[in-house]
Amino acid sequence: MSFMEAALKEAYKAKEKLEVPVGAVIVKEGKIIAEAHNLRETLKSPLAHAEILAINKASKFIGDWRLSGCELYVSLEPCVMCAGAIIQSRISKVHIGTFDPKAGACGTVANILNHPYLDSFIEVSWEYNEECSKVLIDFFKDRRNK
Repeated sequence: MSFMEAALKEAYKAKEKLEVPVGAVIVKEGKIIAEAHNLRETLKSPLAHAEILAINKASKFIGDWRLSGCELYVSLEPCVMCAGAIIQSRISKVHIGTFDPKAGACGTVANILNHPYLDSFIEVSWEYNEECSKVLIDFFKDRRNK
């Protein structure tokens, strides 16, 4: 299983909980050290995005807030809040499954991860994955039909 497939697996866990289906995994030295999915509805917290939860788990796992050398795989382009957390955690590279035309902060709407005024230059890999898009499209289509 690829790391993006692992993030997508987390997105499906979110969907089962009627959460927006976004999943994230953090990898260090070729091994997954943290997995998470959106839990905003479950935890009643606007901060419970997959990326934030994965960053917290990875920090606890390695015993440091600095995640230098770690890579984040996320099924949906991070928002501004998550992009800020990625910068603060010193994640080295971000792999994105699909873009977010409404709130994407890694190049679609804004580019927080590579912004000269923020002194931020994080490598971004766009890995457009049709299934990452489809799970979101189907989720919102189902919600509109209910």
